[in-house]
Amino acid sequence: MSAPDRSLIDALRSDRPTTSFEFFPPKDDEGEAQLWQTIADLEPLDPTFVSVTYGAGGTHQDRTIRVTERIARESSMKPVGHLTLVGQSTAEIENVLKQYLAAGVDHVLVLRGDPQGGPRAPWERHPEGMDHALELVELAARLGGLTVGVAAFPEGHPDAADREACADVLVSKAEAGAEFAITQLFFRASDYVDLVRRLDVRGCDLPVIPGIMPILNFSQVSRMAELSGAALPPEVLEQIEPLADDRAAVRAKGIELATQLCRDVLAAGAPGLHFMTLNRSKATREIFRSLRDEGLI
Repeated sequence: MSAPDRSLIDALRSDRPTTSFEFFPPKDDEGEAQLWQTIADLEPLDPTFVSVTYGAGGTHQDRTIRVTERIARESSMKPVGHLTLVGQSTAEIENVLKQYLAAGVDHVLVLRGDPQGGPRAPWERHPEGMDHALELVELAARLGGLTVGVAAFPEGHPDAADREACADVLVSKAEAGAEFAITQLFFRASDYVDLVRRLDVRGCDLPVIPGIMPILNFSQVSRMAELSGAALPPEVLEQIEPLADDRAAVRAKGIELATQLCRDVLAAGAPGLHFMTLNRSKATREIFRSLRDEGLI
């Protein structure tokens, strides 16, 4: 087996910030057409990599794999395949990893994933599956040929006792073979900085890429934040809530706040930026252009 491609890890450990885009698996053919238009719009920005999520509750796995494989075949962009434990046996998960490798997708982001009943539902292990993302990291490491990334939680995972325990888990994933992490959405640079500091005091230099999602629709982002356990901080709410009935104003303020968050985490030493696009390109391109004009990316 050939050695894993090191270009992504090398980029994350270089002085120049990486950029990456995250998509979600479309539910139907119309949504897939929209996704491919977004991919076409963003490809000229030359991202370091792109990824396609596995879908809430482990749904849409087949479409995720198909889209990721097509990106590998038909675009110039490096795809990172997502994979969760939800509703799958260990044998099925191993088969997905082998399928990615066969398609030339040798970077994966492995997560436990949300329970099938939703992020706040109790976790239910597949009878022949696994309980923790750490086990998935270990499986990918045993299989070989893969560069493995994991999730990170600046405000702590909802199931973790506290942020210190959450940092301990992330260190364990790094020791098991994870080579980078991507955070869930967050809104305060200080939460990201605190997470990196907790890793540093544990002697772990895992590159942690901040996940950036601009507030474009107040109710949608509020709901996503509630489900994920990420708080909408008072300093954000006081700027967004008065605009809640004006979609254009919310969008403009959301882009302004997200752009400043990008500046702040880059100033704090973040190795790159991971934009959660929601399969639309315009807001991402606006933020990207501002940061590039400022020479930050």
